[in-house]
Parts: sequence; C-alpha cells; structure tokens
Amino acid sequence: MSITKEEELAGMQKASEAVAYTLKQMINFAKAGITTKALDDFGAAILKQFGANSAPNKTYKFPGYTCISIDNEFCHGIPSAKKILKEGDLINIDVSAELNGFWSDNGASFVIGEDKNGHQKLVDASKAILHKAIYNIKGGVKISDIGHLIETEAKKRGFKVIKNLTGHGVGRALHEEPHEIANYKDPFNTARFKKNSVVAIETFISTTSTYAQTLNDGWTMVGNKGGFMAQHEHTIVITDGKPIILTEMNEIWN
Repeated sequence: MSITKEEELAGMQKASEAVAYTLKQMINFAKAGITTKALDDFGAAILKQFGANSAPNKTYKFPGYTCISIDNEFCHGIPSAKKILKEGDLINIDVSAELNGFWSDNGASFVIGEDKNGHQKLVDASKAILHKAIYNIKGGVKISDIGHLIETEAKKRGFKVIKNLTGHGVGRALHEEPHEIANYKDPFNTARFKKNSVVAIETFISTTSTYAQTLNDGWTMVGNKGGFMAQHEHTIVITDGKPIILTEMNEIWN
C-alpha cells in the first residue's frame, strides 16, 4: 500500500506493533523442551490481546497462527505438539497479522540456547544483510539492485540465497505489489521502490540450496539441496531518505 494520510500510517504502526511485540516475546519464550505448538499458542494469545488476526490463518487457512520452522525446514513450518525444541536448534518464527484492516509481517531466525551446531554465523549474516539492504532502500531505487546487494553480501560470507522466496508489498493485504522483492539481481524486474509505499523486506540466506520446495504437508518448505536457511524480516515505509522501520520493536538487530 501507499501511505497517503496520517490515519494510514497510524494503522500500519498499530498492526506492526502487534506482530513485532509478538515475535519478540516468542523469541524470549522459545527454549529447549517446549513444543512448537506451545510456542505458537503463546504467540496466538499475544496477537489476541492486541485484537489482531493471524494473517496466514486468516488468508490461507494455515494450520497454526505463526509459522515455526526448525533446522532443515526453511519456512512455513506447521506448529506441532510432536516437535520439541532442542538445545542448538536453528529456528525461524514468522509472525504476520491483520489489525483493523491493516496487515504487517516480520520474522527472525535464531539458535535455541547454546550454538552447538554452528548456526550462529548464518544467523548473523542474515541479520547484517537485512540491515544493509533496508538502509539502501529509498524511493527510486531499483528493486533488482537491492536483490543484487543481498546476493553479493551473502556470497562474500560464503552463503547462497534462495531464489524463489521473496519480500513483498504489504498493508491492505498480506501480499501486495510489488509481489517479488527477490534476494538476487533479477534482470527482468525493472520496477523501482516507490516513496511512501509499505514493503516487507526479507532475507533468505542459505548454506547449500538455492531453491525451496514444498513437502507433502502442503506448507513446509525445505532446500532443493538440503542445508539450512536463515530469514529475517521487517515491514518498512519507504521515504526519500532512511526508511521507517515499522516493526522495529521486534529488536531482531539487538
């Protein structure tokens, strides 16, 4: 969406506060020994306190309120009472919601407890790359140039990017124009970021795969060549200068 009046910015700020606070609290709550279903229920209760509706549940009838992916699962993992978090697991939580007609989206990958399996380097790379990408976005910048930046930064660190998962416009729906903000330089995408528009910028940084494929459950995605992936995501408003980070409250850069 494009922000044209104060009420729209206020609406996006409230929806973004709901998802950012929920994500932050879920990260703090996640620990070895609890199930992903318990973690999802915890997040669902916070969204309810805000009066917000889970976006994947409302839009796509996703069987959960937040997407929780563990280890080789890249994204869209279904919360389950059978999945128990373990020390050293790589986990991704993606929280998106609708509040009073406004939609916002954010996510983060992190390690549960001690980094026994050496995932922290991947997590740190994803965070740093998202920060650099977002602070290079302003009105008029080519979308494909940001994709090029993300892929270049990933390669510098010895990682790859997932080419069929992208950021997107957001605001009056979960997915809006521009529908594809890719993590690589797409020569066919000549679109530019527009001032005052709202977008969800996400990194998809991986160890070995370059494409994600869906498992038989119809939701969970894994890498075409296996390995691991870290994702970090903020919803932002594009300006002529520094963007407004609507989901800054999630503190994923802290």
